[in-house]
Amino acid sequence: MHRICMASDFFYPNTGGVESHIYQLSQCLIQLGHKVIIISHAYDDRTGVRYMTNGLKVYYLPVWVVYNQCTLPTLFTTFPLVRYILIRERVDIVHGHSAFSALAHEVMFHAKTLHLKTVFTDHSLFGFADSSAIITNKLLQILLAICNRVICVSHTGKENTALRAGVEPNRISVIPNAVDTDIFMPSTDKKHSNHPNTTTIVVVSRLVYRKGVDLLAGVIPIICHKYSDIRFLIGGDGPKRIVIEEVVERHQLQDRVTLLG
Repeated sequence: MHRICMASDFFYPNTGGVESHIYQLSQCLIQLGHKVIIISHAYDDRTGVRYMTNGLKVYYLPVWVVYNQCTLPTLFTTFPLVRYILIRERVDIVHGHSAFSALAHEVMFHAKTLHLKTVFTDHSLFGFADSSAIITNKLLQILLAICNRVICVSHTGKENTALRAGVEPNRISVIPNAVDTDIFMPSTDKKHSNHPNTTTIVVVSRLVYRKGVDLLAGVIPIICHKYSDIRFLIGGDGPKRIVIEEVVERHQLQDRVTLLG
């Protein structure tokens, strides 16, 4: 049995893919007989220690949130509290989630001072040129240098992480996001399709920066101009929706890109 600590700024009651991933992974590990705790930051009046299904223990730390549920990276101010939790819970593996989560990186850093094993899962794709990406990538490069193992959710994500964080590819494992094909199965009956002679690329995501929406906006016109039988069907909403709308308007792709919201 292992004692595992999941760490991220993003967890319930906030909603999203990372939050759901952490919860579901924790539940599966508990069912396999492991002890799992979660460290996140406080959400309004949700502070201190809370318990979820199957005894999943969650520490909501009183740290300062500065932007989009991300905490201010201070490194040393969280050290006494995180060290106390890791020792008290007798943790032997720390698993951090999301490149944008300063808390995840800090918990993994503090874990290495206790000679604990660390794992990091990168859930998103990021660019290289804008100021946010430059800062995030430099931070990631420093902190992943001491991480034992890195996990990405796609082979494209693996290449992206290896390039921007300077991680050796042999230290990165790929565990693709799962799709239950008993529930989500594309129809093979073309006669019920409004576009029987086209290939539809479906994107379902919150339209925010950390989901790689800027990269999506960049490739849509390239793919549409190169392949005349490609359509995009995008489900989801968020502050980056306007970026997709601007691309559609600029390249006159109204009949090729559908935004469902």
